[in-house]
Amino acid sequence: MAAYTIADVKTLREKSGAGMMDAKKALEEAGGDIEAAVDALRAKGLATAQKKSSRTAAEGLVGVAVEGTKGVAVEVNSETDFVAKNDRFQDFVRKTTAVALTLAADDVEALKTAEYPDGGSVDAKLTDNVATIGENQQVRRLKSVAVSNGTVVPYVHNAAADGLGKIGVLVALESEAGADVLEPLGKQLAMHIAAAFPQALDADGLDAALIERERSIAADKAAESGKPENVQEKMVEGAIKKFAKENALLSQLFVIDNKTPIADVVAKAGKDAGTSIVLKDYVRFQLGEGIEKEEADFAAEVAAAVAGE
Repeated sequence: MAAYTIADVKTLREKSGAGMMDAKKALEEAGGDIEAAVDALRAKGLATAQKKSSRTAAEGLVGVAVEGTKGVAVEVNSETDFVAKNDRFQDFVRKTTAVALTLAADDVEALKTAEYPDGGSVDAKLTDNVATIGENQQVRRLKSVAVSNGTVVPYVHNAAADGLGKIGVLVALESEAGADVLEPLGKQLAMHIAAAFPQALDADGLDAALIERERSIAADKAAESGKPENVQEKMVEGAIKKFAKENALLSQLFVIDNKTPIADVVAKAGKDAGTSIVLKDYVRFQLGEGIEKEEADFAAEVAAAVAGE
């Protein structure tokens, strides 16, 4: 029996962009491990691009809120998009995000036990919503950013309502510049972050495991080139530098002109304003990042229902 299913092949093709036969072969060689198969396809040049984990389907909303020099993003998941459009659910996400602003740490459990504006705790309100709406819901994660002097700019891409959507971004700018300078700059940077999906603020902040995975892929590609070992080593190091440059926010090329590094965009804004501007931190939450959602076979569900199963 094969170590993978047709659904696994479909998932691998969506993640890698590879053809049917290449995907099946990669899964066979990887023993059904989808992530290992993706790496193998990329090493062979058969994956069209690295697909972001944010493409994984999950429903709900991301809420963002700012007060003073602090901002927070909160993700609340639901089973279906219908619930995400529900006024009661949207009100819960909005108020829960406001509660998160008052916390001292990015702690989901602390958020759940915090007092809800309508009384009781956030978790008690969530439980009530589940019972009322009839669908499972979860407060999944939160992250806050803050500056001592400057501003935090919120942005929601394709907002479902004020401060709510499927991609929420916060940009923390440390500066003595006025809001007339920082707000438009923050908005442009937030739109870039939403589109470019940086993995960290700078190269040093990139996850070590992610770098090692890229190094392994680059080494496999270099080995297949048949070039001398010293040349292969240079190829690997070049690939890692390129990956870091493309995935660290400050070194990414600004999506507006596709030629200016973000660090230079911020530096120029500071020079024009006559004062230093520092991009201190950011948050990018995309609904469902890293969540595997089971694909439902609608026809089979209907057939089962008709058969009384």
